[in-house]
Amino acid sequence: MTPGGTVVRRAPGKLFVAGEYAVVDPGNPAILVAVDRYVTVTVTGLPGTGIEFTSDLGPRAVRLRWHGARLGTHDGPGAPAGLAHVVSATETVARLLTERGLPVPGFGLRVESGLHDNGTKYGLGSSGAVTVAAVAAVAAFCGLQLPPEDRFRLALLATAEIDPRASGGDLAASTWGGWIAYQAPDRAAVRDLARRHGVQEALRAPWPHFAARRLPAPAGLSLQVGWTGTPASTAALVSDLDRRTWRGSASHRTFVETTTDCVHACAAALEQGDRRSLLEQIRRARRELARLDDEVGLGIFTPPLTALCDAAEAAGGAAKPSGAGGGDCGIALLDAEAPRDIDQVRERWATAGVLPLPVRPAAEGNEE
Repeated sequence: MTPGGTVVRRAPGKLFVAGEYAVVDPGNPAILVAVDRYVTVTVTGLPGTGIEFTSDLGPRAVRLRWHGARLGTHDGPGAPAGLAHVVSATETVARLLTERGLPVPGFGLRVESGLHDNGTKYGLGSSGAVTVAAVAAVAAFCGLQLPPEDRFRLALLATAEIDPRASGGDLAASTWGGWIAYQAPDRAAVRDLARRHGVQEALRAPWPHFAARRLPAPAGLSLQVGWTGTPASTAALVSDLDRRTWRGSASHRTFVETTTDCVHACAAALEQGDRRSLLEQIRRARRELARLDDEVGLGIFTPPLTALCDAAEAAGGAAKPSGAGGGDCGIALLDAEAPRDIDQVRERWATAGVLPLPVRPAAEGNEE
């Protein structure tokens, strides 16, 4: 593939179905679903070697220059506010190009996001989606043809430079799409591998604990999504939990064991088309998150999220916060053949201040 021209790539957002908090530790499983809201990245050639970034979340274009392997302003390396993930994605692809003896051309990179409302994020994994889309667009523009797992690995390496505790589950959903069973690798180990031996070696070497596979969509169930209108920071909530003495305690071990068993049971229910079992496991996941919240006091469950869950369960469905909680979105699985019940749940959500989002699972992820 010849470098140049204009390249457009997009990646879907995501929702956690089960496995939150436990998944940040290597090897612990989670289930996610990609949703049909997208981040689109367009890369167009520019003269010179500088990189110009434009985002619909930012007021103007920002031109950065190379300081060795890092991008930054004339004052030195470092990403301006709001551009950390696309800058890290660009730097990571550039490292791979350099290792392969290929030039890094100048280009403009424009981000357009459907994962926010007038600048307020929905909590659909915008950071992950923009990282995946940027890796794919920059790599394609520079003439690299990469399989999905290589794009995922580059996106995770880029993310680990910003947030070493990020699980990468959002990146997996944005890369492969659909319903995903995911296990996180040891991010410190893979980042160290890339730093010591290069990005190319990090693409070739085995990543212990890492696994990702597609799951079938739930049979006879409709995924409904409610937005609380309040943004939440997953990184802040995970960091808050890490600072507490809870980690390593008997309660922590119980949480991980119960959550892991719940995720495996959810995956089995999806693969077997067992709707009843899947609903019970989603309710179980809600109860375990509530137990964690009661014990540690993170603020996972807000009144709108509790109302969202209660309304779905009253209609015979199952619901829970999606992700770290504290705001953002909740999910519900409801009988797909009972549209009146679905309408009533959505009406109860609206009364509780929860906005039903018109999103559906995205069958496809980021594609070359």
